[in-house]
Amino acid sequence: MTALLVCLASFSAFWVAQRLAGVTLLDVMVYRAEGWTVRNGGDLYALEATVHKLPTTYPPFAALLFTPLTLLGVPEMRTFATGFNLLLVLAVVYLSLRLTGVERRRQRLVAALWGAALLVWCEPVWTTLRYGQINLLLAVLVLWDLTRRPGNRWAGIGIGLAAAIKLTPALFAVMLALAGLVQAVRLARGGQRWWNTWLRGSVVATVTFLTVTAASWLVLPYDSKRFWTEMIFAASRPGQAEDTANQSLRGVLARLLHTAEPDTAYTVAAALVAVAGLAVAVVALLRARAAWAVTSCAVTALLISPISWSHHWVWIVPVLILLAAETRRTRGAWLRAGTAGMTVLFYSFALWWVPHAGGSTTSRPELDQNAWQFTLSAGYTLAGLAFLALAARRLRENRLPENRIHARVPVPRRTQALANE
Repeated sequence: MTALLVCLASFSAFWVAQRLAGVTLLDVMVYRAEGWTVRNGGDLYALEATVHKLPTTYPPFAALLFTPLTLLGVPEMRTFATGFNLLLVLAVVYLSLRLTGVERRRQRLVAALWGAALLVWCEPVWTTLRYGQINLLLAVLVLWDLTRRPGNRWAGIGIGLAAAIKLTPALFAVMLALAGLVQAVRLARGGQRWWNTWLRGSVVATVTFLTVTAASWLVLPYDSKRFWTEMIFAASRPGQAEDTANQSLRGVLARLLHTAEPDTAYTVAAALVAVAGLAVAVVALLRARAAWAVTSCAVTALLISPISWSHHWVWIVPVLILLAAETRRTRGAWLRAGTAGMTVLFYSFALWWVPHAGGSTTSRPELDQNAWQFTLSAGYTLAGLAFLALAARRLRENRLPENRIHARVPVPRRTQALANE
């Protein structure tokens, strides 16, 4: 009861604080405009929504999902968006606790209430609710898939739906496919049936993605053609690469090199990080360490995406929960310091301490940062790279605890046996 009251008090204070801060829920207004465009048969990718003239950036399937928002008035829609996102905060924390090893439901629920009361105040979550963004929903879909009971035949649907709404979550299907292929080779060499649950999960995710994308093409053929032949290649369509809020490798390199188009450097860096990050995630999965696998894959996706706004980093919620669990288990001084440092970073709003354009297309102070300003504005990206390095080190040390809740991402029996040897 205490945990529930604290969570409700924190959420209420958060709601009041956002209203006092004059949040506009700008992105949910864009989503509503996309829904109206679909209903009225307009050109989805010619849309310039709100006074800021923001474009449509998601696949057509997302716009179809946004059409129910047109049934609400603006005040009701904003209230719904805030309330729904607060519930999603609780869901993300709950699923993250399940992923990291909290087995008992009652214990998990109580811990989720305490965790949500605290984590709702970190910058990525605050900014997600400030704009009415969809990030928490995508995280819930992915975590729901990856914390199902081993062998669930429908695991992968959540990832497929998330990827159809926004392409970045597709990297989780890639992770499952790579781990599944490695496991298939192992099984075949041992004279066993090569088909395994990771391959099935990647196939289910892919089929789900293709099915809803094809259905969207049937409903919105013109918009679908435009997106998949034009908009998907327009990396700068969501905004300028150098924007302080862009916490991807591309954004950091743009600010570091003082150029709005760091194409060559970004391509090389993204390729290297993609390979390294996926390798860490796949190895973690093969060793039945699903919490490290999922968080490593999420961080990799954020780093290599052309645009990863600060609110996309809501994946810091499971990352911090995992680090807290590891710190409590090992009581290592260096791990405690790293966890504390990352917590301070994501609660500090430090990336906003530097001069930034705030959406202006004429003034770009981010291209003229000094060393201190650059360090502050690169915080999330540097933290993401540090986390991948930490994950690799933890796997190399081979001192991770044996617990089967980490294997809720379906783990073939042979792999679990190898991991426990």
